[in-house]
Amino acid sequence: MSSETVAAVPRPPAGGSSSPVLTGAQAVVRSLELLGVTDVFGLPGGAILPVYDPLMDTSEIRHILVRHEQGAGHAAEGFAAASGRVGVAIATSGPGATNLVTAIADAYMDSMPLVAITGQVFSTLMGTDAFQEADIVGITMPITKHSFLVKDPAEIPAAIAAAFEIASTGRPGPVLVDITKDAQQAEAPFVWPPKVELPGYRPVTKAHGKQIQAAAQLIAEAKKPVLYVGGGVVRAGASAELRRLAESTGAPVVTTLMARGAFPDSHPQQLGMPGMHGTVPAVLALQESDLLIALGARFDDRVTGKAALFAPHAKVVHVDIDPAEISKIRTADVPIVGDLKDVLVDLDAAFTGAATSAKPDISEWWSYLDGLREEFQLGYAPTSDGLLAPQYVIQRIGELTGPEGVYAAGVGQHQMWAAQFIKYERPNAWLNSGGAGTMGYSVPAAMGAKVAQPDRVVWAIDGDGCFQMTNQELATCVINNIPIKVAIINNSSLGMVRQWQTLFYNGRYSNTDLNTGHDSIRVPDFVKLAEAYGCVGIRVDKEEDVDAAIQRALEIDDRPVVIDFVVSADAMVWPMVPQGVSNSYIQYARQHAPAFDEED
Repeated sequence: MSSETVAAVPRPPAGGSSSPVLTGAQAVVRSLELLGVTDVFGLPGGAILPVYDPLMDTSEIRHILVRHEQGAGHAAEGFAAASGRVGVAIATSGPGATNLVTAIADAYMDSMPLVAITGQVFSTLMGTDAFQEADIVGITMPITKHSFLVKDPAEIPAAIAAAFEIASTGRPGPVLVDITKDAQQAEAPFVWPPKVELPGYRPVTKAHGKQIQAAAQLIAEAKKPVLYVGGGVVRAGASAELRRLAESTGAPVVTTLMARGAFPDSHPQQLGMPGMHGTVPAVLALQESDLLIALGARFDDRVTGKAALFAPHAKVVHVDIDPAEISKIRTADVPIVGDLKDVLVDLDAAFTGAATSAKPDISEWWSYLDGLREEFQLGYAPTSDGLLAPQYVIQRIGELTGPEGVYAAGVGQHQMWAAQFIKYERPNAWLNSGGAGTMGYSVPAAMGAKVAQPDRVVWAIDGDGCFQMTNQELATCVINNIPIKVAIINNSSLGMVRQWQTLFYNGRYSNTDLNTGHDSIRVPDFVKLAEAYGCVGIRVDKEEDVDAAIQRALEIDDRPVVIDFVVSADAMVWPMVPQGVSNSYIQYARQHAPAFDEED
């Protein structure tokens, strides 16, 4: 047997031991099976090749061969985001592993449970600049919850089990397991369940009772409370608990970009999305509140604007499972560390007790907010060049598909419009790269979501710039029968960058024209590209054809569909708070801002 060959059948235990003897590679596959993994995304190479041999023999795990390792990482993210389960990506050493870095960083920013398994060169060659060697543990240390380097085959089951434990508990996030090639080839007794020792890793899930009582008292006394809901509510699976607390308190709710769907858009207490491109009622509710109840939110700069000027009159109750987030940006008056699914139940009970004498009267607050909702309804201006309004296209995708669909956006204008104009009624329906802002996220994330939720309609809503970064995963979708729908919002430019150039650089469009849309040479032609990949390709440039194209896409379920929606390059995302200023300076259209008394 050559050193490259992996035994396909486990060797019986020696000396009467009850544990079978497996190669390290077999131990990887068996560990994944025992952890309940059903789908993995990967691309083989020399240093991970031993693992790929026993992957052929498993009937429990479906391996999906991607066309680029970044696609594997984003697909694993999409799988996790749509299902709540840990996503798994596999790559080889060196460039295979470094191609995963963007997806790992993305998962870290957005608290996505991801396990990345990479091959590493022989342990005897590490540190010698061997072929395809990269210190992926060192590279990813700042962007993972933990990174393991495994050189002993006996340690593989425990390392993989620990990786899943760390990735899925506490604040979820990515974990790397880097395994040398000699560890994959060598044999060791396979012990399951392994002894997982994680000294110092003890996520707090149950909140301190006194803190709960203090928070409940503040809510009962507040005149202008706001439930500031972040993506942590989605990760915690706490949407039902959030709704109960919201209805008990009667407080308005805002859902951040990462929390869209955590609270139904149809609910009368929902004010919409806050932040740089949030609704006027949501932005001003936060800005003028006297109490922020921050739930799994991190006071991101895109929500707060200039942090020193954010919600100047508000006290803060901050609930998060990650103690490092509390008071990081804004000092919390009542910090609560715990799992939102449990904390919200306790907080609801405590509030009910605190408000027994009389439910807080916040009618005046609601009267003000309802006035904002009436005056500043979300909308858009018709285009002046006769081309499609991108907001209309995205709104119709949402209306014709419905709330049971899954929507994965790229990054930029189309991302904001998809967050604004699609109505989300349930968690895990909205997937996007919120923290890292990764162009190229949409197509592979939609692919992963469709693998996790095969019975749901899954849309990748992408820009013509983003789409060109990862569209090779259409080949993966076609070959593996993953029939996603792709809507390219084609404004022939890097749209959000162009918007900033319009507003802040006197219309000097430096290097933002992509030549993909109207009145251009169309390189590439997205319809021809789709057809070359074996997808259905459709182009729409008239409003009257929008619905028919979407309906046709919804009817096709045997292959991916790509629709090239040719939209106006002049359309902009509104409302908008310019970067680095107070949220009080929100504009609902260009040079149009609400008039209100900042001192109130």
